[in-house]
Amino acid sequence: MDALPDLDFTEDELHRYSRHILLGEVGAVGQAKLRQARVLVVGAGGLGSPLALYLAGAGVGTIGLIDHDTLELSNLQRQVAHTTGRVGSPKVESMAATLTALNPLVKVEPHLRRLDEAAARELIPRYDLVCDGTDNFPTRFLLGDLCHELGRTLVSAAVLRFEGQLSTFKSHLGAPHPCHRCLHPEMPPEGLVPSCGEAGVLGAVTGVMGTLQATEVLKEILGIGESMSGRLLLWDALDARFRTIRLRRDPACPVCAKGDA
Repeated sequence: MDALPDLDFTEDELHRYSRHILLGEVGAVGQAKLRQARVLVVGAGGLGSPLALYLAGAGVGTIGLIDHDTLELSNLQRQVAHTTGRVGSPKVESMAATLTALNPLVKVEPHLRRLDEAAARELIPRYDLVCDGTDNFPTRFLLGDLCHELGRTLVSAAVLRFEGQLSTFKSHLGAPHPCHRCLHPEMPPEGLVPSCGEAGVLGAVTGVMGTLQATEVLKEILGIGESMSGRLLLWDALDARFRTIRLRRDPACPVCAKGDA
């Protein structure tokens, strides 16, 4: 049985998080769980901006940020954690400054590097939960495979043009939880799915999906509500329509089926 989190709050914390503590599903114990949680945000861009802002505002104790890019003017249409004056700066440093300004009680750990396999194996075990806010398939598949292998829950979101999708993967807990490969067994051929840089994206769509992603992260930390594990949320902004599709664990999955009886 896990030990109870430290419930010793300062007056500043009680005032800052009062709207959380008023919620019966959160309360002081839940807020203490958020304070002791460690979350890794992969990608400091359109999804990572609202995601990290709401995690910091919520009082998630340690937020890791990994991204190797520098800020460009074209990013600011959707990457709202950054400012015009920081164009040319590393995104992780810009976002870390924004999060610290929003909530100095939160520890931010910026990692200015590309998330390759070596970085993923080094960083993932340091955090309790991983958020995928990237925009390329190799990184998505790497995160999906290694979060399963290393025993970490992955909350993943994606956007393109006017559409978004969201799911949570915790296949390391065993059946019936599917992994990322149960949804996408193989990467699509190069060039088949355009990037946001090629096809465009409505900036506010990343805001909605990043905020939904943050909500699922907080639910997982708090252990409340129904997890998105085993479900895929699809949103079409032009039709203002949400759909949820059931995802099942693939008995032939090359990643998560290995340990199944």
